[in-house]
Amino acid sequence: MEIRINKLTPELFLELYTSVGWEPPCIEQVQTALSHTIATFTAYADETPVGMVRMIGDGGMSFYIKDFAVIPSYQSKGVGTLLLNALEDYIKENIARDWAVSLELISSKEAVLFYQKHGFEERPCEWDGPGMFKMIR
Repeated sequence: MEIRINKLTPELFLELYTSVGWEPPCIEQVQTALSHTIATFTAYADETPVGMVRMIGDGGMSFYIKDFAVIPSYQSKGVGTLLLNALEDYIKENIARDWAVSLELISSKEAVLFYQKHGFEERPCEWDGPGMFKMIR
């Protein structure tokens, strides 16, 4: 398995995005999103793309996981862990050694245990409110 950083094209993004049943945005919207993304990570089994994750954020205090998708036939085979590890390593390599930063996401119900296994805490928690979002059209 190989992780390629910042090689995700809009076409490949849409292929992986729709592989998990998500309704796709138009390619122009994907192009805009990718151009404002801090980093992308794409997992390959041999030369076949099998998963992706996109990271957005301010580069200093907050990072956010978006569009984390692994094609169904490769789920539960360690692909998500490899992608998440590559993303976290990228953050550690690109911030000052003494900085603490937040890594946030909104999880699907099915992925909560995966994220908990990797050290994420559910919100709300004892010290913070719930994760929230709003779609604007």
